[in-house]
Amino acid sequence: MSTSTPLTTHGTAGRTGAAVTGLLALALLGTLSPGPAHAAGDPLQRDADAVRDSGVTGVSVRVDSPRGARTARSGVGDLRTGAPVPPAEYIRIGSTTKTYVATVVLQLVGEGRLSLEDSVDRWLPGVIRGNGNDGRRVTVRQLLQHTSGLPDYIADVLPDMSAAGYLKHRSTTYTSRQRVAFAMTHPPVFAPGARWEYSNTNYILAGMVIEAVTGRSWDKEVEERILRPLRLTRTYAPGDDPRLPRPHARNYQQFEAADTGDGSTPASAPGSLTDTTLAYLPFDGDADGSLISTAADTNRFFSALLGGRLLAPAQLAEMRRTVAVPDTPGEVPGSRYGLGLAWTPLSCGGGYWGHSGSGFGYLAWPGTTGDGRLSVTVAVHSRPADEATATRQIDAITALVDHAVCARPHREEGKSRQGS
Repeated sequence: MSTSTPLTTHGTAGRTGAAVTGLLALALLGTLSPGPAHAAGDPLQRDADAVRDSGVTGVSVRVDSPRGARTARSGVGDLRTGAPVPPAEYIRIGSTTKTYVATVVLQLVGEGRLSLEDSVDRWLPGVIRGNGNDGRRVTVRQLLQHTSGLPDYIADVLPDMSAAGYLKHRSTTYTSRQRVAFAMTHPPVFAPGARWEYSNTNYILAGMVIEAVTGRSWDKEVEERILRPLRLTRTYAPGDDPRLPRPHARNYQQFEAADTGDGSTPASAPGSLTDTTLAYLPFDGDADGSLISTAADTNRFFSALLGGRLLAPAQLAEMRRTVAVPDTPGEVPGSRYGLGLAWTPLSCGGGYWGHSGSGFGYLAWPGTTGDGRLSVTVAVHSRPADEATATRQIDAITALVDHAVCARPHREEGKSRQGS
C-alpha cells in the first residue's frame, strides 16, 4: 500500500537536464499512444489507455491466470526519444517489498523461531527509545500491521521537497539504525495498538528483526526463502546501486515549484517533470521498499503466496487477518490491511489482495485473487505533484485492476477474512 500523497513513500532519483513540461509530455503522448480503434476490442488495452489519459507518461500491465498471460502498454517509456514502454520491463516495486519481508517474518513464526507477540525490544533491545517511544510496548505483529504508532522516518530524509533538493540528496545513504534513529526524534503518533497508520519505520525494524533472528540480512533471507524457490530470477534488492537494469522505462516526477522567498523566478516551473529513473537512496535502499522486479515476477510471487506455497495455513491466516484502513484520497473505500498484505474491495463483490508501492516517478499496483489463480500488476512511470491528479490516476489504476479481476470466469468466493 502506498500513501495517498502525490510525493509518496518510496522514491527514485532524477537525472539532470531531463525535465520536460507537462504540456509537451501530454502532446507527445497524444501522438504516440494507441488510438481508440486499437483499444475498442481489448478491455485491458482500453483500461491501460485510460490510465495514460489520466496524465501518466507511460503504463504497462500484465494479467496472469489459468488462461495464460495478457499484457498491455500505453504512453511512452522515454519522453526524450518517444520510445514506447518496453515489454517485460524491470520496475521498482517500492512498498510492495513489505509483503516479501512480512512473508519471511511469518515463515520464521511458523518455524517457532519468534512470535508475533514478541516485543521488538526482545530482538532489538534499546533500538526503539526516546521521546516516548518504547520497544518494550511494541510487538512484531504491530510492526507488520502498521498499528505500532511509531513515527515515519521518511520526512527526515527529504530535507527539500523539490527537484533541486531531490537531485542534491539522491545519493545519500543511511543504515537501518540511522533511519530508525531519525524516527526516534519524534514522539509516537499513538499508543501501540490503538489504531492504524502507515509508517515505513515499521518495516525497517522488521528487516532488522529478521537479521537478529537469522543472523543474515533481510534481503538474503528473501532471496533464499522466496526468490530462489519460486525462480524469480528478475527480482532482487539492489543495495546502493541506483540504476534500473534494461529494459526499463524512464520514471518522471512532477515537483512543486520551489519558492525562493525573494520574489525571483523559481528554479522549476509548475508542471515540469524531472527524470527520476535513478534511485533516491535515502529511502530506496531498505526493507521498507527497495526491491526491483518485473510484472511477471510480481504476479508469480503473489500467486504463490495466496495459493499457499510460501506460508503454512496458520501463518497465511494471520497475514490475511485485517484491520480497517481509514478512507483517504487514493484508496478504495473499505480497504483493509493485514500483515504486510492489503485487501481491496471489488465492484463485483469480494476483494483482491496485494500491496502497492510508489515513490518518485513510479507506482506499482499488484492485485491477486484469494485463491491465487489470477494476478495483475500495473506499473506507471510518472507521478504528479498535486493530490487531485494523483487521486485521479490511482482511480484509473484501481478501475483497471477491478475490471481485470471481475472479468474472470469464476468470481472469488466470499469476502476477505476480516478481523480486528
